[in-house]
Parts: sequence; C-alpha cells; structure tokens
Amino acid sequence: MVCSAAPVLLLAMTFPLVGSPVARTSQPEPSQVGGESGKQLNQEHGAGEAVLVSVYVQLDFSDETWSMTLSRTFTLPPASVSSSPRTLTGLSLTTECNVKPDGFAYCACLSGYQWNASVCSHHHPCQALYNYHPCGCLIFSPTEAGYCQLLPPVPGTLRLNTWLQVPGDTLNLTLLTSQETTNLNWFLRRTGSPSPIPLQPGAHVSLTSSQGQAVLSICNMSHQWEGEYMCCFEAQGFRWELYHMVRVPLQATDVARLPDQLSISCATSSGFQLSCCIPNTHLGYSASWSPGADSKAFVFNTPGDQCLVLAVQHCPTADTTYTCDLQSPGLTPLKVPVSVTIIQDGDTTCPEDSSAIAWNVTKAGHEAQAPCSVNRTGMVKRTCGTDGTWGPIRSSCTDTGLLSLLRRAQLLWAGQGWPAEEVPQILTQLLEQTVMVSSPSDLLALLGTMTFLAKVAADTRIQLNRSALEALLKTTDKILDMDPSSLWTPAQDQKPSVGSNLLLAVETLACSLCPQDQPFSFSLPNVQLQTQPLGPSLPADYRVAFSTQPPLQAQIPRHSLAPLAHNGTNITITSLMLRKLDRLLPSNYEQGLGDALYATPGLVLAISIMAGGQAFNQGEVIMDFGDRDSTLHCVFWDHDLFQGNGGWSEEGCQVQTANASPTTQCICQHLTAFSVLMSRHTVPGNPTLDLLSQVGLGASIVALLVCLGVYRLVWRVVVRNKVAYLRHAALLNMVLCLLAADSCFLGAPLLSPGPQSPLCLAAAFLCHFLYLATFFWMLAQALMLAHQLLFVFHQLSKRQVLSLMVVLGYLCPMGFAGVALGLYLPRGQYLGKGACWLDGKGGALYTFVGPVLAIVGVNGLVLAMAVLKLLRPSLSEGPQMETCQALLGVVKALLILTPIFGLTWGLGLATLLEEVSIVPHYVFTILNTSQGVFILLFGCLMDKKVQEALLKRFCRGQAPNSTISLATNETQMPEHSKGRSENAR
Repeated sequence: MVCSAAPVLLLAMTFPLVGSPVARTSQPEPSQVGGESGKQLNQEHGAGEAVLVSVYVQLDFSDETWSMTLSRTFTLPPASVSSSPRTLTGLSLTTECNVKPDGFAYCACLSGYQWNASVCSHHHPCQALYNYHPCGCLIFSPTEAGYCQLLPPVPGTLRLNTWLQVPGDTLNLTLLTSQETTNLNWFLRRTGSPSPIPLQPGAHVSLTSSQGQAVLSICNMSHQWEGEYMCCFEAQGFRWELYHMVRVPLQATDVARLPDQLSISCATSSGFQLSCCIPNTHLGYSASWSPGADSKAFVFNTPGDQCLVLAVQHCPTADTTYTCDLQSPGLTPLKVPVSVTIIQDGDTTCPEDSSAIAWNVTKAGHEAQAPCSVNRTGMVKRTCGTDGTWGPIRSSCTDTGLLSLLRRAQLLWAGQGWPAEEVPQILTQLLEQTVMVSSPSDLLALLGTMTFLAKVAADTRIQLNRSALEALLKTTDKILDMDPSSLWTPAQDQKPSVGSNLLLAVETLACSLCPQDQPFSFSLPNVQLQTQPLGPSLPADYRVAFSTQPPLQAQIPRHSLAPLAHNGTNITITSLMLRKLDRLLPSNYEQGLGDALYATPGLVLAISIMAGGQAFNQGEVIMDFGDRDSTLHCVFWDHDLFQGNGGWSEEGCQVQTANASPTTQCICQHLTAFSVLMSRHTVPGNPTLDLLSQVGLGASIVALLVCLGVYRLVWRVVVRNKVAYLRHAALLNMVLCLLAADSCFLGAPLLSPGPQSPLCLAAAFLCHFLYLATFFWMLAQALMLAHQLLFVFHQLSKRQVLSLMVVLGYLCPMGFAGVALGLYLPRGQYLGKGACWLDGKGGALYTFVGPVLAIVGVNGLVLAMAVLKLLRPSLSEGPQMETCQALLGVVKALLILTPIFGLTWGLGLATLLEEVSIVPHYVFTILNTSQGVFILLFGCLMDKKVQEALLKRFCRGQAPNSTISLATNETQMPEHSKGRSENAR
C-alpha cells in the first residue's frame, strides 16, 4: 500500500504484574519515535497475585527503518526495593496504518490479530468488494484510533463430504462450531470471479442450521459451482472466515467443439481446423488431439475459455474421427469426438453457397456448420439433403450481452447473489439490451431472463423500486411491438410457452412494486399500470379505468377488501393492462371454449392486492371491457393448462349484463390475467335460423327424391352418347351424396353431442365426407367437360373416364375426411360445441371449406374456357351437333350451380373470418339448405333432353313430329353409330 505520510504501527506489550494493579509504561525517546499510549486491556488483579497486562502503543515512524528500531529491548523502569520486579514478557505488531493526505488512516491487521466485530460493523473496508465486506483493513477518520486484537483459537471447522464433486451430485459443506455464532453467511469465489458471490436459498441452494452446526447444500453440481467456498460468521466478538476449495470435473456437455462434425472435399480444400474449448477450472486439464500426425496443435484463449486448436495440414484419404482428449490427474480422461467425412468421387453433394454465409461443399445427408458473427454466441447450421439440395439455415446465435444476462438470472434463481440488489440491476441492463434483439434466439434469451427474474421475485418476495419497475414496463412495451412473423412465430415453434411465460413474468414483477404512499401510474402505448394505496378505513369501492379503445374499467367492491384491512393494515392495489397479447399467446382454450371461433381483443388486465406485506389472489373483481355486439365469454389465462403452455379458462368467471347500459360485465372471484373472448360467427339462440335450416333441408331432400324419380323415368333416353352419359352419371352421384348428407345432417341434432358419442362422431364424419363428395363430383363433371373440349382427337373410353370420376368423387373426399378426423380428434378440436358437425375454431371446418372453394375456383376457370371454345369452334375440332348439345347442357348446369355454390360458401367463410351482422347468416342458411332444389331445377329439369323425354312420356296421345328429327338425323347416322359403339364398350 502506497503511503503519502509516515507509517503508523500499533505495538502490543504484555507483561506480568505482581501487587499493584496499575503500572506505568516507558516511552521511547522522542527523537526516535513519537508515541501515544493506547487503552489498557485484559487487566486482572488481586492482592498478592500476578496480573497479565496488555498495553497497546501507537508508534509513528519517520522513515522505513522502523523494523530495525523495534529490535531494541524494551524494559520497565527499575522497581523500588519493596516492590516486585517487572519484566516485559511479550512484544508484537498488531496493526499497520497508512495515513492518506486527507487524514484518513487505512489500517490493516497483521498476522494473528483481527478487528473487533463491533469495529468492523461501524467502519468502511479499505476495498469494498461487491456483496462482500472484508474485515482485514478498515478506514479510520483523523480523530479515531483503532487497533487489532489478539485472535483466540478458531471456534469452528469446515467439513466437506468430498473434495471432488461429481457433476449432478449434491454438495454438503458443514460448519461445526464450539461457540455461539451469529451473522453467518456463505460465499463462493468462482474461477475467474473478482469477488465472492453470496449464496442464498434458491432452486439449487438450501441452508440449514442447528445447535453447533450449519450446513450448506447444493444440488445438481456443475462447473458453475466450482471454486473457493467461504463461511463468514461472528463468534467471541470477532468475525471469522473459513475457506474450502471445491472442484467439479468437466462433462462432455461443457466442452465446445467447432465444428462438432465436418464434411470436406479434399479436391477443394487441402486442410482444415478443429477446435476444442473448455471453461476455466481449478482442475488442471491437459488437452491433446488424436490422431495428430501431419497436424499442428496450438492453444487459443478466449475470455473464460481455453481452446486447443488442431490444424490438419493434409486431408485424410478416408473418413476419420478426431478425438479431443482432456486429462487431469486422478480423473477419468474426457474424450470428445469430432467426425470428419471425406467426400469421394461420385458422392452426392450440395454445392458451395456464399449467398449469406460461406457454405462449403457438403456431402448429402450431412450438416454444415459455421460460427456466429462477432459478439454473438452459438452456431449456424444447414443440412444437405439426400438429393443434394440445401435445407433451411438454422441459427442458434445469441447476442452475448443478452446471453450474459440470462446466465446471471439463472444463477440468481439457483441461489448465487443478492436478489434485492441484482434483480433491479438486471432489469435496467435488460432494457438497454432490448435493441439487440434481432433473432428468435435473442428473443428467447430476453424472455428467459424475465422469467427467471420473476421466479426470483416470487420466491424471495423482494420489492422493486420505481426505476426498476419502469425499466420492466419499457422493456415489455418494446417486446409487444416486436415483429410476430420473424421473431415471435419461430420462437413459439421452439418453445410454445413463451407467450404465457411473458405474461406471468410481467404480472409477477409488476406486482412486486414497493408499497407507495401516493398513487403511481405509468403509461406506454402497449402497457399501462396504476397503483393505488388504500387506507384501513376503505371509504368506497376500488375503481380503475384505462384509456383504451374500447374503454376498460374494473371495480373491486368494498366488501371484498374489508377482510384484508383489519388491525389498521394498509392495502396497495396494482392494476396492469397489456395490449397486443392476442397475437402472442397460443390459441389454447379450455374444454367448452375451443369449440367455436373466438377472438380476444388483445387487452389483458391483471390485478394484484398487497396487504401487510402479503399478496392475495382471491377477491371479487368486476370488469367492463366496453360495448360488444357479439357474445362474450369472461375468461382468464390459466398458466397450468395444456402441459404448462397456458390457455383460456372461464372457471370462476361469469357474464353479467349491466342494468343501465348495453355493455356486458365480467365478474370473477380471483385475481389474475383477465380478458374476454368474442364469438366471431355465432348468432346465439336464433329460432328463425333453426326453422329456416330445417325447412330448407326438408325441401332439399324432397327435391333430390324428385330428381331420382325423374332419372328413373328418362334415364335411357337422356344418355344416348358418351358426354351425356358421363354428365348425368356425375349429376346422379351428386344427388345421391347430397341426399344422404342432408338426411344425416337433419337427424344429427337428435343424437347426443360430444366426442364421447360414437353416433355423433360418425354423423359428423359422414356429413363431412358426403358433402365433400358432392362437390368433388361437380369437379369431376367440370374436368370431363374440359377434357372433351381440349382433347378432341385423344378421347378416353367411357369406362376409363367413369373410373377416374369415381376415384375423384369418392376417394379424394374420403382422404380429406379421414385426415381431419385423425388430426383434430386427438386434440379435442374435431366436433363443434353442442353439435355433430366440424369444429370451426380448431381448423377442422377448414378441411371442408378449403376444398369446396378450391373446386368452385377450378369450375370457374373451366367454364370460362368452355364458353370461349363453344363460341369460337374450329372446323377441324368442332364437335358434332348432338355432342355439342350435351356439352352445352353441362355448361349451363355448371354456369348456374358454380356461382350459387361459390356464393354460398363464400358467405360461410365470411361468417368465420370476421364479425358480421345477422343478414349473411340468413342468406347462407337459405342458400346452403336449398342445394338440392338448385340441382333439381338447374341440373336436371333445365336439360332439354330431360324435358323432351318427360313430355314424350306424359303426352303419349299426341302424334310425334318427326320432320325435324329426320332432317337432323339424316346427317348424324354415323355419329349415332359411333355413340352406340362407344356405349357398348
């Protein structure tokens, strides 16, 4: 220690004194040393017995020759004849002080001496380390004097279950004491750490104490818990520090390999490098690579890591596994392999790609790896497919600043550090690091840090100051504004619970605000917080309102708060409003809520009550989320649903219509994250729609039966050629499928709804399949028309076309229906609520609506092509007259049915995608239940051949007019013959 003034020493002298209890001490010559008598200690006396006296003297030296001066012999003045002789029995240095220019003295104890515990607690240490205040050196003001006292024997020992801790095991460090101890604390000085880290009860740390012993237990040991453990306590008036070194061997997961596998072409690269990095440890590891022939190894150190790099000079001729061998005396060698695959001639490879990252030639089926950019940790990987095409780039690169904060939060949750000090610090630093979020890995690190901080706050019940809370809210506001497609969606794919974890973390930390004497509010675009202190008198209900659109209001009745305000307890209520959570939380709904399409407005309200330093989560709260036109469900976010991913639940909440306003209120009996679910398409309890649906289905069934009767009468007449046969065959199958589907749908309400009912499940599957089959037969009809017009000279036989139509009309819809059943039934998202039909929320309904609208689109294209072809026929390609009439019949039917069916399901899709008035529901119901009537009118009765056959059958008394028929058939005989020959195939 550099001294700007003369050094000061404190001298302790001990000697026996017989007789008189008071003795004078001799002083050095003023020319040699300036002295000042210290306090007289440990004086025991009695008549005629020896007394041990300790005297502390302050010595001020003018130069550095004080050690020679102290070699002189000090004796007491000669005693009188009547008194006993007095002899100096001990002389030792206790304290060394350096006086600074400002007059303050920096005093340190010398070996065997220590400051009294009381002196330690009232003076600042010379060098204050983070979270640890040593007692070896103290600062004294110019008017103070201090000295170190002789230490008694150490009153305790540290005992460790084993000096070498196996990773994953539990460390037990026990302090055994013979004296009463106070102010006991445990510290860990990790490898490379500048100061000891305090250990507190946490996820890995537990502290127990009993008479005469204290135990520190740490479970799931790893290299992050390696270092020097220190036990600090007070006993016998002194502060004691006992130390014990703990070493933890490394595991394979602690070793970083770059790369961990390599595929290389010796034709393009003659050599390569492999690296093996380990964290700094107290165990001396020696590293080597094998095989090492024709290679050079060198050490490369990074902050916190030591790396051994192997530079392979010549490419091996065959696949080789290189091993990084780590050895430490007394430990089993740790071997980490790196496989190197050599690309041979004829191997399928992915080409070199330097579009974003330099990807070398890689063998098919292998993975290429690249390091992250500067200030980012992780790896960028890309798989070469078996066909020699590159797969997508997968990056785990994370900003080093965010990763450092995440590790600090994890260790704080585990038990390393002071939560009351570190949580506010990390929150402040996290706000600064938010701008560094540029990838899903960054976002996961940011959200992970908040999650661990929330766990620490909940476990330790720390209280945050305003600045820390404002940093949290600002960070949350920025997170809610982050791009969902590029950041949130990939992050949720990796960890589905991130949205729920964010909500829980913000809710927990925001409710940890220190009790305020005055109301506190903080408002940002996506976050609003209001804190209101309430006195024990509770004059009225608690009310809070947020400036949102629509307005959000909440109320807690006085009778719900009264039980908390007993004995003059003050109450603090914190209300937190969050926006845009509708796009971040997963679409998980409790049983009974996910059976219909719902949407959240994105507003989530969280309320907490603190009374007497304790948090309460039970209480009646009345919420008003503003005017809504559709049905509301009052819900809260239950973090425990769906295997911890969270979901909406309405347990403990109910809807209540306000008496004096059109708004709907939510009443819940607990405090958590509330919101409302709005029905997107449900028109509740409308008997008119139910009646229209039943009447329409009845009319459709009657029309389809009439259509079958008509075909029974005129079938032989209307199928004289191949085109007509195929067209009416497709129409007949449409009629049969729609008739069965309508009958099944009409009878489904008589069954017991729910996935537990096999009949209801079968009815939903059959309706799905049969309705889809109706549309696929309409598609088959359109494709047959397109084939007849486009491939005039390459016609397929009637048997071939009919076989293809059957496959398209029945197997394709069966596949869609089967996939929907297998995919959505296990999730509980197949059946709609209270009905034997597909669930619109889970996505099952889209396996019906999607193919239907696609078929309508294809039919529209075919119709446009057919109209153009028939309006501009070619002399070489034009079909004969009778075939042309059959094709025109197909075009007419499709021209009418396609727009009608397209409009019907377009309206059906509109009612699913957005909130609509009741008018589209009426139009959709009328059109949807009248499909059988449309098929009878426009598919069957509007056909000219059908009309002629019916007239001929019911008007037999009139002589047929055959003039036109003879004139027309005179030139068509070859075609008739051709048609009959085709029909015979």
